[in-house]
Amino acid sequence: MEDISGFGLQVLVIGSVTYPSGIVVTQFADDADPFDIPPLKLMDTGMGLNGDMVAWSTATPLEVVLNVIPGSENDDDLSHLAEANRVGKGKNSARDVISLVAVYPDGKTRTLKNGKLVMAALGKSISSAHRTKSKAFTFRFENTSKSGGGI
Repeated sequence: MEDISGFGLQVLVIGSVTYPSGIVVTQFADDADPFDIPPLKLMDTGMGLNGDMVAWSTATPLEVVLNVIPGSENDDDLSHLAEANRVGKGKNSARDVISLVAVYPDGKTRTLKNGKLVMAALGKSISSAHRTKSKAFTFRFENTSKSGGGI
């Protein structure tokens, strides 16, 4: 029998400049998917004039979304990472290269490399349920690998 529980997931986020030792994310949201890896488009297709299908490979960034508890230490750390990498008038970006290591409860890992933090909720939003919304942080990576061990 397979145990598919997600309880105990840990995600190490390393920012090459801002957090070179990494931060361990464990304070995941309850109102949004805590750790989401959306489906990846592997190929594209088209049809020739006479109905012949053609296919070609496309390189696509690997996306990961972390949703954390608003106001938590993990929210503060990831918000700091986002602010450090945000460009704006009168400020410089840290230009962190992000690595992410997900350690699943069964001990298996997924490592994502050469990434960037591409979207972050920098302020507090309030939901229609009258509570502070979970904070979403979206990363995109160049490559990934997996293994059977821990960090």
